[in-house]
Amino acid sequence: MSDFKDVAFGAGHDHIFLGAAHEQNERRTWAVIALCSAMMLIEIVGGSLFGSLALVADGLHMSTHAGAMLIAALAYTYARKHATDPRFVFGTGKLGDLAGFTSAIVLAMIAVLIGYEAVSRFLSPVPIHFGEAIPIAVVGLLVNLASVWLLSGDHHGHGHGHSHGHSHGNDEHAHEDEVQTIFTPSGVFAVSIFEDGVPPVFRITPATVSSRLDPSGVSVTTVRSDGIQQVFTFANRGDYLESKEDIPEPHAFKAVVRMSDGEHEIEFEEREHGHEAHEAHDAATRDHNIRSAYIHVMADAAVSVLAIIGLVLARTFGWLWMDPLAGVVGALVIANWSYGLMRDTGAILLDMNPDRRMAENVRHAVEDRGDKVIDLHVWRVGPGHMSAVVSVETSDSQRDARFYHAALQRFKGLSHITVEIQASCKARLETTGLPFTGAATE
Repeated sequence: MSDFKDVAFGAGHDHIFLGAAHEQNERRTWAVIALCSAMMLIEIVGGSLFGSLALVADGLHMSTHAGAMLIAALAYTYARKHATDPRFVFGTGKLGDLAGFTSAIVLAMIAVLIGYEAVSRFLSPVPIHFGEAIPIAVVGLLVNLASVWLLSGDHHGHGHGHSHGHSHGNDEHAHEDEVQTIFTPSGVFAVSIFEDGVPPVFRITPATVSSRLDPSGVSVTTVRSDGIQQVFTFANRGDYLESKEDIPEPHAFKAVVRMSDGEHEIEFEEREHGHEAHEAHDAATRDHNIRSAYIHVMADAAVSVLAIIGLVLARTFGWLWMDPLAGVVGALVIANWSYGLMRDTGAILLDMNPDRRMAENVRHAVEDRGDKVIDLHVWRVGPGHMSAVVSVETSDSQRDARFYHAALQRFKGLSHITVEIQASCKARLETTGLPFTGAATE
């Protein structure tokens, strides 16, 4: 028998898993569409009036650019308007990833077309009207730079309000001002404060290969300026020890580290912490819809730059092959960006876990309390929103879903969790009044 409970936390049980910057990114995308559409009309009308086929062609190219942006804009609008639609079991947070995947396919097609045209021109060179082509390429670059500016600022989509659900288990996540070193007879150890995605915790890691980490009897006692003391006990994570208790703010205190070979006193000072660099590159929080729009304008800008370089060299030195060569390079760059976007969005659409450390944190949070995780699934349901299904075996009949809710709500990026509670053999035998001999199996 099991007790199956569904617990969602965040802004109630409403299954709204949109990114924190969703509406802002939506407005930015529509602004880029307006800019591209205006430029498209100017080029087509101007080219028709002045008899410039190149200008008309660039205007038509700009229309495809606006069409690609339209995919992202409509995805934002639809996701926002249907965020509370009960037909979407886990909300509309993944719609941006679907749009990003579609945009990646469009980018791949554009790369193929550019590559095909470039190879064709290698085999059959065509005359180039430099007087028209270079100014149009410059105007196109300016429009693309304006689009990049409109989409910049949050093109990775890491909302500050919902995107702290990351790990605290890698050395690069430790703040340099919060790492202290202690020298003991058994070796050298780094004592760090980690707070990447969870409330701050201590971590003790061997600093040299020869250092021997003995978890028995290890504790840290903090002594603050007002005399308040707090003792932290540790769980063994294999390669390091991590405190079971959270470290309250501020992080200015004297710490007494007790190990098997004695006590060691260190001090920590409160400093400014920068989470933005970690959040911007965290796959669990990235908004792939705005990223796809950003890649589109960056790809267009890159092609414009390469076209200008190729045209200038071709006109100056007579190297007509520079123009198609620039096209080949541009096609390869776009294909590479398309592959990266397709890989990342496809993984999310297939419910691959983009944040393995989150799953590890959930497992430790449950098992540090004496229970056993039988099954665990963690996946992304929107930018900055993770969901988890965890099956727990416990011998404590008093622990229900609310208990695990309280234990896991510390992970700020974990927006939805489903808990299945299974009583252990011992608990079931004790509940029935039969003596437990320890021989029962499941």
